[in-house]
Amino acid sequence: MYVKICGLRTAETVAAAVAAGASAVGFVFAPGSPRTVDVELAATLVAGVPDGVETVGVFRNQPLDEVLGTARRAGLTTVQLHGREPLSDMVRLRGEGFHALRAFSAADYAALDAGEKRAWEPERILLDAVEPGAGVAFDAATLQGGTPPGFWLLAGGLNPGNVARLAAALHPSGVDVSSGVESSRGVKDAGLIRDFIAAARLAA
Repeated sequence: MYVKICGLRTAETVAAAVAAGASAVGFVFAPGSPRTVDVELAATLVAGVPDGVETVGVFRNQPLDEVLGTARRAGLTTVQLHGREPLSDMVRLRGEGFHALRAFSAADYAALDAGEKRAWEPERILLDAVEPGAGVAFDAATLQGGTPPGFWLLAGGLNPGNVARLAAALHPSGVDVSSGVESSRGVKDAGLIRDFIAAARLAA
């Protein structure tokens, strides 16, 4: 089970995620979030992450040249696009040497027609709630048309108490959490991070 801990802002919580076995750690560059970091802080945090753990930058409807510049300066391995970015942006990111991840709300993904879903099949997909980072789960009934056939992450309202059950029910490739491991909005809790990773592994 691939586990991504997102919205990290301190060396302590990055270290806790890595020590607990996270597959990836995420840093938010999209404006307007209480979890947003600047590139200098992100670079310092990324420098402490060992090889083999993905370092993911989260961007939302930002110019791709700006995204690439920030990703390079921060030393990221992966770019997550969390807005309305087109498939061509994913292709360019890979061409520039980054791994890429595209987030959809579960409802938006379900609304894609068959041809659009086929076009996105080779990509790594994250299915989130309607309001990312709000800690509200999407309704699994919206996925009655099927989940992505390739690599996809389940996100939205996950926490240590529900992640094993939801992952077992929906069979994602992995899970992503942000607010579900916080003691208050935007403030990560090392203990909750450890608990979440341990619980997620139960569904593997």
